Amino acid sequence: MASATITAKGQITIPSQVRTALGLDTGDRVEFVEIEKGQFLIIPATGSVQDLKGMGRGRRKRPASFEEMDRAIAKGASRSL
Repeated sequence: MASATITAKGQITIPSQVRTALGLDTGDRVEFVEIEKGQFLIIPATGSVQDLKGMGRGRRKRPASFEEMDRAIAKGASRSL
């Protein structure tokens, strides 16, 4: 299991095996998604605008709630692990 230590400034260094598994490189961003109280997923936020093409097809009749969005994000992230 990979681990990291939090500095006095609240920073951590992501272990190399985790960076490799997530496909992260210098300058990339990550998002922290709370999947339940006290548990978070770390998701690469490195996609391009082109990756969003076609995501609006099949739109819902009502807006999704924040909880529904969080569940969908967590579900998608768990598939990429």
